[in-house]
Amino acid sequence: MGIDNVTRDHVLQTLAEYDDLGRQVFLAKYGFKAARSYLILHDGRRYDSKAIVGVAHRHVNGHALGASDFSGGAATVVPVLARLGFRVEGDRPGGTAESSFETRLLVSPAYGRAESRQHWKDTLDQPVPFTEVKYAETLTDAQLHRLKEYHPDGQARFWGAKPGHDSKMAGVSSGDVVLFTGKNHVRAIGEIGAIFKNSSFADEMWPPKQGGESWHTVYSLRQFGLTEVPYTTLSALLGYKSNFQYPGQLVISGERARAGIDGLLITTRTALEDAGAVAPPGTVSELPLERQHTRSTTVERAAQQVFFNRDESALVIEFCGTLTDTTAKRFASAAGICDILLNGPEGQEIIEAKSRVERSYVREALAQLLDYVRYAPGVVDRLGALFPQPLATKERHLLHHYGIDIIHRVSPGVFERAPAPDRARARMRSMWEPCEPN
Repeated sequence: MGIDNVTRDHVLQTLAEYDDLGRQVFLAKYGFKAARSYLILHDGRRYDSKAIVGVAHRHVNGHALGASDFSGGAATVVPVLARLGFRVEGDRPGGTAESSFETRLLVSPAYGRAESRQHWKDTLDQPVPFTEVKYAETLTDAQLHRLKEYHPDGQARFWGAKPGHDSKMAGVSSGDVVLFTGKNHVRAIGEIGAIFKNSSFADEMWPPKQGGESWHTVYSLRQFGLTEVPYTTLSALLGYKSNFQYPGQLVISGERARAGIDGLLITTRTALEDAGAVAPPGTVSELPLERQHTRSTTVERAAQQVFFNRDESALVIEFCGTLTDTTAKRFASAAGICDILLNGPEGQEIIEAKSRVERSYVREALAQLLDYVRYAPGVVDRLGALFPQPLATKERHLLHHYGIDIIHRVSPGVFERAPAPDRARARMRSMWEPCEPN
């Protein structure tokens, strides 16, 4: 029997097992790799499509299909899931170097009315200890497990939406980005972790007024940072009129969402995990037996990229506003997510922005550029480092030695480029060649 015999109930049982085990354990148990193109979107979460269908086959005749037993993709797995009523997200055209699924951008008014400001104080200014009895007893086992997967310390910041927003929130998932707005500014930026419907849990955090309506959809925040981005800046990125006031909840997708996320230099943990730059939640690392009995151990942590840096974001937005005949985007890889990838008349260029010019920042830019270029999609013709002001001679020589151009801000809307010597750039080209896939 093949995958055509899999039913909707078989898939739902498999999704529940996936939730219980967690992504990494589930994939390892059944011998599947993470999906790179097609993911099932169900109940606010994304699932590896081929792995789910292969394991769901176990409920047909007791035998799960392995990764080598059938092919996945648009011609096989996708039609089966669509027939069973599941939504499947696919890779964007030309998106092989980017995240394998579409990230949405929520714009959520959160600092206007007194009630919203109180909610902000209760669950954004401080984390909620969701494992405490009064919270935990309102959660289902699956919801509590999901929260612990993203927040192992048992606490998280939360926000949500009322039932009237159900249709808008239906496609929102872990890894999507939310902009919290109020008083003509984006006041904070967050990345969605666990998302589910649970009015009882919501009422425990945000008790409704007498006769008032409960919040319905609840989501935790994997990352959260305060900022002050004017509406005019956001509107320019999203293509809205400069006087747009963002009066209600918005869920933005597609290129417009990408323009906002990339323009603000938002780097989500989910995108880094999808690119292989950091380990996903729930990943278990095994130590050799002899290391477990040493008197002391060293905990190694993967380097963290900044979720959002307002100063660097403003610098990039200003610089990109000066570009003509050039497209600016970003790409994700095992090295992280670059700040700018330019494609124009002079070829392809990777640019890393820094908010300061001290040597430590310059060295950081150098290291990041040499890391990113190994994974770049296509041939890279130039590397550049972007700064808010000119560099000192010593720092300028450092970057030029490695063939890296220096771009600095001269005045509002005006930037100057100091190209690296041709000889240095030519010497470094062999170092810029893409690394071999694993």
